[in-house]
Amino acid sequence: MGVYRLNNKIKVLYKNGATDQIDPALLSVMIDALQVDQFKRSDGWAEVGIDAIRGMGGRAYDGTDRRLG
Repeated sequence: MGVYRLNNKIKVLYKNGATDQIDPALLSVMIDALQVDQFKRSDGWAEVGIDAIRGMGGRAYDGTDRRLG
């Protein structure tokens, strides 16, 4: 049996210091609009521009693709 989340909203801290809970689908839009400073992950707060964020680039992997073997 899986874990059922009663509240699937993501806690965010806006650039102006206000906090909110938003729908996960809005998070990347709000980040792209430079409105979110931090958002809550399961392991703590992630700071936009400092912490690694999925889909925001990063170094290209230069190793062997192990999925093909």
